[in-house]
Amino acid sequence: QVQLVESGGDLVQAGGSLRLSCAASGSIFRLGTMAWYRQAPGKQRDWVASITTGGNTNYVDSVKGRFTISRDNAKNTVYLQMNSLTPEDKAVYYCNKLGTSRYNYWGQGTQVTVSS
Repeated sequence: QVQLVESGGDLVQAGGSLRLSCAASGSIFRLGTMAWYRQAPGKQRDWVASITTGGNTNYVDSVKGRFTISRDNAKNTVYLQMNSLTPEDKAVYYCNKLGTSRYNYWGQGTQVTVSS
């Protein structure tokens, strides 16, 4: 099973930027479409963005124009560039294969906190 390690979360002020990374222990190319998800306190984990092996991307409306997902298949790493952060972006961010069930493996996530 491929292990996933998310990093890059931090405390930032509103309007700031962060770049999250997700390092996989195996081939992300074989996993196919990868995605970032986030879980705010007291809420369910929600899909944020996804990227196919060919680089096609999709975003939830609330982050369009602010977040950019990318992947480096050679480095087995997925990234999430987050700009113009707002307090509503505060959450634990996870990456995984698109469509992964909550009952399957998930990494530990990385905490993003945005102060107003």
